[in-house]
Amino acid sequence: MSVRARARLRAEPDGRGGSALPVLESDGPLALRRTRSPRPAYARVTVVGAMSAPLNGDHLAVEAQVADGARLTVDAAAATVALPGPRADADPSTYTVDLTVGEGAILHWLPEQLVSASGSRLHQITRVRLAPTARLLLREEQILGRHDEPTGALTTRLTVHRAGRPLLDQQLAYGPGAPGGWDGPAVLAGHRAVGQLLLADPAFEEDPPPSRLLGPTAALTPLAGPAVLVTAVAPDARLLRGLLDDATRELLDGLKEDHP
Repeated sequence: MSVRARARLRAEPDGRGGSALPVLESDGPLALRRTRSPRPAYARVTVVGAMSAPLNGDHLAVEAQVADGARLTVDAAAATVALPGPRADADPSTYTVDLTVGEGAILHWLPEQLVSASGSRLHQITRVRLAPTARLLLREEQILGRHDEPTGALTTRLTVHRAGRPLLDQQLAYGPGAPGGWDGPAVLAGHRAVGQLLLADPAFEEDPPPSRLLGPTAALTPLAGPAVLVTAVAPDARLLRGLLDDATRELLDGLKEDHP
């Protein structure tokens, strides 16, 4: 039997220089927990997996709203593992994330890796809506197969709108059923860990970073808007995280805004 679960959270200014969480709702395999933030101005929520999910046929959804002036960090306690489940004829699972960031608000969306286990089929959709003065740091990482196994079928789509206009619309597909060449030398070249880092900040309107390589398997690209996208591949999850962490530090060090 498939699982349908939805989690909702909302951050608002608390009137004392910090951020409160008036909405924090979750069920099924999606458990949201308030956790201590190292920065007093930020609310922090950690996603804790309450059961194995998603299995083929499951439908999971997370909705996060950051009100004007609020600051929120969302992370996770462990990786999400997409699994095939007991039914060979089940439909693909879906994992939908909807993020809304208001005027002067900041969201750091930093989940752990998504692991596509052999036999799983998952469609992951992330939709982001940013106000003109919103700031966003978003990290996505996909690990194609557990240790020494082939990947499952994974399709991901990330769409970002700022002030109602498209900023980024990107779809990626890996594994069985993906377009030919997804694992070829022009795409993954045999690597099994792939990730991206999106940083949107109004400061980039005046001084966007230039396009450049960040080592042999990572690149930084400015977008047509106040944002930059870092894409990277690596042999494993540890090396991928190192590449994205280095890029995060470099980009945030170059900003005067109050990112943590």
